[in-house]
Amino acid sequence: MKKLLIFDDDKSILEVISIIFEENGYKVEISETSHDIIQKVTEFQPDVILMDNWIPNIGGVEATRLLKNHEDFKHIPVIYVTANNDIEMLAQKASADDFVAKPFNLEDLEEKVAYHMNS
Repeated sequence: MKKLLIFDDDKSILEVISIIFEENGYKVEISETSHDIIQKVTEFQPDVILMDNWIPNIGGVEATRLLKNHEDFKHIPVIYVTANNDIEMLAQKASADDFVAKPFNLEDLEEKVAYHMNS
């Protein structure tokens, strides 16, 4: 089963994304904090990660960097999600593999996740 790990502190977004991806056959795990990213990824072993920029306690850029600097997990695609205007720059700074601007079109998000699941 395809596994998606979502880091976001917005409960309504977490709920919507979880429902949509679960209906499409994904196993979804959510986290409202990012400082424990290595532990969460170790336990869940996701195929793709969605990362919000404004997530406690260390923020999306730092959390993504921790992951990308980890030998075992740097191959896991991270899709950066934020309402910031400079999303492209933030995604690059974090070494994310892709990005989606909030508010996002769910179809775009599904396509990006599916693309990275299969790459």
